[in-house]
Amino acid sequence: MNNAKNHLYRVEVHWTGNTGQGTESYRTYDRAHTIGAADKPIIEASADSAFRGDKTKYNPEELLVASLSSCHMLWYLHLCAEAKVIVTRYVDYPIGTMVEMEDGSGQFSKVLLRPIVTVTPQSDAAVAAQVHGQVHQKCFIARSVTFPVQCEPTIQLES
Repeated sequence: MNNAKNHLYRVEVHWTGNTGQGTESYRTYDRAHTIGAADKPIIEASADSAFRGDKTKYNPEELLVASLSSCHMLWYLHLCAEAKVIVTRYVDYPIGTMVEMEDGSGQFSKVLLRPIVTVTPQSDAAVAAQVHGQVHQKCFIARSVTFPVQCEPTIQLES
């Protein structure tokens, strides 16, 4: 018997970039849109500026990289709590690499997570580093993508 649970995630994506001419041509419309979900703040989004978007707004590629980083962090904190590693600070500076093809299509070739984790002096820094290797088997987002998600963590002891 299968004990799997299904979880549904509903969001609303609204294109707000109709400048009056709709999509009459590739250059006549704005890439602006909003992303929202029930009882949550609206995210102002656009395409990457390389694709005629607004560089002051989040783009789908940044949100994908952020999702991978956030999911990794949340599982990492969970697994550290189970391993009795006390994390007091976590910051990540991930980098996603997307390859654009001649026909305009593209795909991510990798995402590199670069978390800097601070743990208490009583915590085992080696275990803190090892836990990162366990996260990939748990992270919902990383398990769902077809490109490599690599992690180069830095573990620091709290002073």
